[in-house]
Amino acid sequence: MKRLHIHLSVANLDESIQFYSRLFAAAPTVHKTDYAKWMLDDPRVNFAVSTRSAQKGLDHLGIQAEDEAELQDLYGRLAGIEAPKVEQGATTCCYASSEKTWVIDPQGLAWETYHTMAQAATFGGEAAAVNGPTAASSACCAPQPKVVKISMPAKSACCAPKPSQENA
Repeated sequence: MKRLHIHLSVANLDESIQFYSRLFAAAPTVHKTDYAKWMLDDPRVNFAVSTRSAQKGLDHLGIQAEDEAELQDLYGRLAGIEAPKVEQGATTCCYASSEKTWVIDPQGLAWETYHTMAQAATFGGEAAAVNGPTAASSACCAPQPKVVKISMPAKSACCAPKPSQENA
């Protein structure tokens, strides 16, 4: 069964680990000086935070396959999508050795599809040459998304509160 992956870039790793450990009622399954990951079953998600990106907030989303057959199923789906893709193949990223491909959604958000084969001692490899108009300079980073401004109603009952409204 595949698992949804969410990766946030955070300013303070310790504060984020405390927050998400309480939210998920679980300690991270991987905790490094610049990275933490929760492999949750309820909800079934691979949730990671790191201090690696300059821009804070949502870094990327993904679908983690449990085996090669699931990964090939995902790759088959990607083949039918006309969108920028970066096929990395075998790479080291987020303290794991994985096989992965990136795709950019219509809003410019990076999605990765991947299968992790083993843990790794380093966050990622040295800069890798990847092709494509949105390719990142590192094998471990999401391709650079396009910045798309989305207008939202000023007051909507179904939208997340703005940070300044959370403490009101």
